[in-house]
Amino acid sequence: MEEKSGLMEKKDFRIVFMGTPDFAVSILEGLVSANFNIVSVITAPDKPAGRGQQLSESAVKKAAVSHSIAVLQPSNLKDDGFIHELQSLNADLFVVVAFRMLPEIVWSMPPKGTINLHASLLPNYRGAAPINWAVINGEKETGVTTFFIEKEIDTGKVIEQEKIAIEENETVGEVHNKLMALGTKLTVSTVGKIMIGEANGIEQDSMTIATLKNAPKIFKPDCKVNWNQDVTVVHNFIRGLSPYPTAWTELTNNASGEVKSFKLFISSKTTQTVKDKTALLTSSDGILFPCADFYLCVTEFQMEGKRRMNYKEFLAGNKLEDWVIE
Repeated sequence: MEEKSGLMEKKDFRIVFMGTPDFAVSILEGLVSANFNIVSVITAPDKPAGRGQQLSESAVKKAAVSHSIAVLQPSNLKDDGFIHELQSLNADLFVVVAFRMLPEIVWSMPPKGTINLHASLLPNYRGAAPINWAVINGEKETGVTTFFIEKEIDTGKVIEQEKIAIEENETVGEVHNKLMALGTKLTVSTVGKIMIGEANGIEQDSMTIATLKNAPKIFKPDCKVNWNQDVTVVHNFIRGLSPYPTAWTELTNNASGEVKSFKLFISSKTTQTVKDKTALLTSSDGILFPCADFYLCVTEFQMEGKRRMNYKEFLAGNKLEDWVIE
């Protein structure tokens, strides 16, 4: 028996899904499992990857193909051919998750609007890296928001929100996975409400926020650790970039004179006062890096040219006293 909701059946409510990475796959799978009618998926073009530079498909494309959903991969979202093909789908709603910024001719097309799932509690952390910045800034909670896309990025009417706590030592990867699961449930709920006409958006300007924080894209130079900050700040910085794009630092080997880059993945705070701002120490739990006030204990990292390892593996082949922070 066909599931009904209000006057519209799910099979008649036509949805186009737009997304690219793994985060979006979970939401697509959730909509498919809820029996919504995904008539097409829009994702990034295949790109050369690896040593052989063979074409690699996006995670969303692979998921769509597995469900026999038609896929479009435009390089130009304003291309006349793509716009015509999109119009021919006669979609009621576009659902966008972790995709490119859409031109108005696209997001204004469906009669029920275009919605986006954003991994923050809007209006806070608008931008490309909301999960990273929430952890970097030491937030105690974050969440996911569904909203209607409008001209200015991440500013449309909020439909639904859900919160989660951020634990003291959680990495951005762990928070990402929690938000992915939460975002799947929220998106399915939001689409259901839109289908039956019960999605009443709230203007973001009317939502009370003490201080608005942004979430701009993060580049490699932004990820270098500043050890002249307090241990709490450095700890949040490292876990807010782990496992990607990853905090890094440079250490000098006094024995060889080599300067090596180290990616830092897992850390914890200590209350051990720093005496020497350049020397690293060992402890039973990891390698101690000097911050402005206390030492930070780092347990997992990756030395330039090597695989990711724990501190015991590193110490088995290196003398810690040879390495210093410049």
